[in-house]
Amino acid sequence: MGSAVRTQHTWAPAAAPGRRSRGQGRAASFAVASAPAARPVRCRCRAMERRPPTVRTVTIPFADLKKRDKDLGDRIEEGLGPRGLGIISIASVPGFPELRKSLLRLAPRIASLPEDVKKQLEDPDSRYNFGWSHGKEKLESGKLDTFKGSFYANPVFDVPTTDNVLVSRYPSYCRPNIWPNGHLPELEIAFKALGKLMLEVGLMLAHHCDHYVMRQGLGASDGESLEKTIAHSRCHKGRLLYYFPRQFSKQTGEGGSVSSWCGWHTDHGSLTGLTSGLFTKNSVEIPCPDNAAGLYIRTRDNQVVKVVFDEDQLAYQIGETTEILSRGYLCATPHCVQAPSSEDSSNVDRSTFALFMQPDWDEKLQFPSEIPYHQELIPPNGTLTFGEYSERLVNKYYQATP
Repeated sequence: MGSAVRTQHTWAPAAAPGRRSRGQGRAASFAVASAPAARPVRCRCRAMERRPPTVRTVTIPFADLKKRDKDLGDRIEEGLGPRGLGIISIASVPGFPELRKSLLRLAPRIASLPEDVKKQLEDPDSRYNFGWSHGKEKLESGKLDTFKGSFYANPVFDVPTTDNVLVSRYPSYCRPNIWPNGHLPELEIAFKALGKLMLEVGLMLAHHCDHYVMRQGLGASDGESLEKTIAHSRCHKGRLLYYFPRQFSKQTGEGGSVSSWCGWHTDHGSLTGLTSGLFTKNSVEIPCPDNAAGLYIRTRDNQVVKVVFDEDQLAYQIGETTEILSRGYLCATPHCVQAPSSEDSSNVDRSTFALFMQPDWDEKLQFPSEIPYHQELIPPNGTLTFGEYSERLVNKYYQATP
């Protein structure tokens, strides 16, 4: 993993021929979905009379993924293309099931550390993007999110840079990791092991995504490929999530939102690796106690579906930056998490892990003239580094001036 190559990153000099402009804003960017038919729902996914349908992810065997000359274009398009759900799963990844359980079992343990210890693991200067974070983010309602706690770290670089100017400018990416080695030393080992495996598999998937995009009539790439951009980056961020038991989650069953455990959002990086959730009740591992609980995705035609994949499969979702730079041939979709609300859900918690793979902070991104997201953040010449773009995006969500 070297330093980033400072090149303009784009797959094509112009939008793909024959593609219809998708307009501005998130809602206007949705195309027709290939998911099974679902009942239309309101934009913000409020109360639904019928439960959304359940859809399995498109799956690629790891044995096929690791073959660089294997044609996986149909699978990539079905799962990640303009008519897909923006998510795909990889089956039979060697060592993954063991590494998943080793890390996810530590999530309740870090959440139960003494408050003074967790306070020492906080990093407010990074906007709580390193170390422990709880109750710092806001839900759709505007209230602080106390439903889940997170532990953030870079699984590849403990110290991404020693340049103090960069540390001050991009603290969410450049500050050093904080590990609870005096209280939970096994966390660092398990976190890095799973994070590096997910990055390795993500690079394989990115290679096939590059081939798929280049075969859509976009011409030769005049910038870094998705695979090389991810490989060169020092910005990758792992997030170990712990969802606290929701004794009051029956409000979801009484007509509440499917985003009761995690609000609707779209990842803004390149590619996100995701494990399935691990549920426990009173410290005992159990199957999910409620079929309605889990990951939900809003499709390209603004429908909502529940998405499932096997616990021994590794899933990947497309981020906004990749959708923009691929001219929409790879698509990001909004997603959320619903808490269990059945009678058996009392004292149930959930642990999971996400790896956000994204360009380096100084990677130059050449944006197309028409983009579906955050158009107001892009300068007239269409060029920003990923660090600059991220700063503007964070400031937008913090209601500050870009």
